[in-house]
Amino acid sequence: MPLNLSFLPFLNRVEKSVLDAVEHEVEWFCLPAGQLLFREGDDADAIYLVRSGALAAFRSGALGRPDLIGYIRTGEPVGEMSMLDETPHSASVYALRDSELVRLPKASFERLTNKHASLMRELSRMMLARLRGPRRASGSEPKVFALISTSPTIDLDYRSKEIASTLAGMGVNCGIADESCSDWSGQKLDAFEAGHDIVLLTARFSDPAWARRAMGRADRMWLFARADARPSTPLLPDDPSPAMKLKLLDVVLLHPGGVTAASRPQDWANAAEASRVFHWRQDHHVADTARLARTLSGRSVGMVVSGGGARAYAHMGAIRALREAGMPFDFVGGASMGAIIAAGIALDWSDDELEQRIRKAFVDSNPLDDWTLPVVSLAKGEKVDARLKEHFGEVEIAEMVRPFFCLSSNLASGRPQVHRTGLLRHALRASIAIPGLLPPVVVNGQILVDGAVFTNFPAREMRAFHRGPVVGVDVTRAQGLNPSDFEDPPGFIEWVRKNGLKSPPPIASLLMRAATIGVADHRDVGREAADLLILPETSVDIRSWDRFEEVRDAGYDAAQGMLAGIDDAMRVRLGLKAAPQKGG
Repeated sequence: MPLNLSFLPFLNRVEKSVLDAVEHEVEWFCLPAGQLLFREGDDADAIYLVRSGALAAFRSGALGRPDLIGYIRTGEPVGEMSMLDETPHSASVYALRDSELVRLPKASFERLTNKHASLMRELSRMMLARLRGPRRASGSEPKVFALISTSPTIDLDYRSKEIASTLAGMGVNCGIADESCSDWSGQKLDAFEAGHDIVLLTARFSDPAWARRAMGRADRMWLFARADARPSTPLLPDDPSPAMKLKLLDVVLLHPGGVTAASRPQDWANAAEASRVFHWRQDHHVADTARLARTLSGRSVGMVVSGGGARAYAHMGAIRALREAGMPFDFVGGASMGAIIAAGIALDWSDDELEQRIRKAFVDSNPLDDWTLPVVSLAKGEKVDARLKEHFGEVEIAEMVRPFFCLSSNLASGRPQVHRTGLLRHALRASIAIPGLLPPVVVNGQILVDGAVFTNFPAREMRAFHRGPVVGVDVTRAQGLNPSDFEDPPGFIEWVRKNGLKSPPPIASLLMRAATIGVADHRDVGREAADLLILPETSVDIRSWDRFEEVRDAGYDAAQGMLAGIDDAMRVRLGLKAAPQKGG
């Protein structure tokens, strides 16, 4: 019996005879929630069309777990590009909820397109529209969120209404469905979801039937927990929802005023196997609510900064200019020296505090002058360790106000190592371990060195971390050495007599440059992942730690210039006010 394919928008313009022919060739089947449709690397032997339900596509991830590429919803095809291009599937696709699909085998497709040119024409139009459209189409974004309470003392009604009110102020239509909607039919919930930009399904574990249904319909889950409580064991139901199974789950940790934390944020993240931890603080209620609302609506701003030794001072100037313009930073990440700057933002340091701490750690005295007879490095690294402990103490990454990551380079695996958990100063120490200059960091038998060796500007990793725009500051330069330092160089004794022991010799720059030379091949890939890219101009050597103001100001000027040139559409995406009109 032929199937009615009129639900597919791209087939609306073909002749009825063509539609009838397609309906006779397709195969209908059900894909239960959580089941795999096809795996990344599999041969593409058919086009699939979603009749009902929702799918999610994942690709091998830059953050150590699969990256969520997007969602495929009712009326959309999947697998068509790989089949037409005769290449293996570029992503793995799973059913996010119970779904009905139709399958058009490759042989049938080729037979139909050879006979009916209009079918290929309409499919080509649809694919071109995707390629020319925004980087992420609205339908590919998460829309339905399950907000699950882990404690009866958490007022989910209040929390969800606060988020919905903030979203409304952003022009986003948000609907809330709680346990009173538990008897709604699937069709009624479908209609409710279709009528809103964002849907919040609020549930409590004390009502397991509705909680399971909410989790089963969710594109993503947010688990609400109290900082003054401990996670139970087990924390989640035995029959996990697809969102849980596919790790599309975050923890929102509530911090009531005047209470003492009973557990580490990482304890909650481990218990839930969560991707991210958000903090909702009573004494920063408005700012944290706004950050959560931006994240839900795909408008969060990710800030990523590159390594570059002393040139990374430019990041602080750029950050000051962006903050003065009103840009929020919701997610932050970096590599090498940029990781230290990014950590300050994630800890909610003000511009003044960030500059004061960086001055104390790197400008007032050189942390890399504890020279030693080299066995694994020129410097002992003890002064660097002491300064990281002084400024970051025992803070864990999961405790940071803003979600944070940094990169080191794993010499054992030959891949970037993404740090999203554990003690912050340990992650930073690995990220700045310049080969030959500082001792490497050894963790579980893995040798970790400076993040810039493999990825100096981790904008691609930031894009995998959140769904909104990415803003980057990159001080990478193709030329990082002063040729005169290497033309007829003096001997060691003569160099020390002239420059002293506190100034690093040219071999330090040579090692830093040699360690990161391969970055040039990957730089454009990272830069393409940024929606707004700031490139400060400075010729300062990467070991000139004393030229703080000059480099910082170059970053400020570069950011100011970039802000002046962006259009109103980009300003809205970045949470900025429209630019003032010129003239009267």
